[in-house]
Amino acid sequence: MTGPGVRPPVAAALATVGFFALLVAVLGMTSLFLEQDVIATEGLGNLPGATAAGLATVAVLGVLLVTLRRPNPSYWIAAVVTLAAVLAYLVGLWFGAVFAGEDPVLAASAAGEFLLSWFALALAVVAFIAGWVGVALVRTRADRPRWPWESDTDEP
Repeated sequence: MTGPGVRPPVAAALATVGFFALLVAVLGMTSLFLEQDVIATEGLGNLPGATAAGLATVAVLGVLLVTLRRPNPSYWIAAVVTLAAVLAYLVGLWFGAVFAGEDPVLAASAAGEFLLSWFALALAVVAFIAGWVGVALVRTRADRPRWPWESDTDEP
């Protein structure tokens, strides 16, 4: 059975919510496993991390909203989503640190340290998964499961 599939804005929203949930979980588990802070720079506080995660989430949503509208979107969109999320996270980390009153050089150092850590790889994997899921939701023309007696035809 094939149905109309998921509309692109709905797929983008679902993939973005999944991205944020996975981002929090994966960064938390990576931090626990490595026994390191996600943002290892001393004294930055919580604002840079929250700003970075928020901006990365907005970037994922923006890329998916724009790219999923095309008919039969390509799975290469996942790579674009990954790049956008990582860059947005770095920019958000820098702006969050500067907005919190830190030196711009210290903020750039924190962003560079994040980029060279395992946390950046974790972010990239989560963003790739979210992009792939968004494309898969639009391309898959599946319908809800139905019992045999729910079919529209009179076939047994």
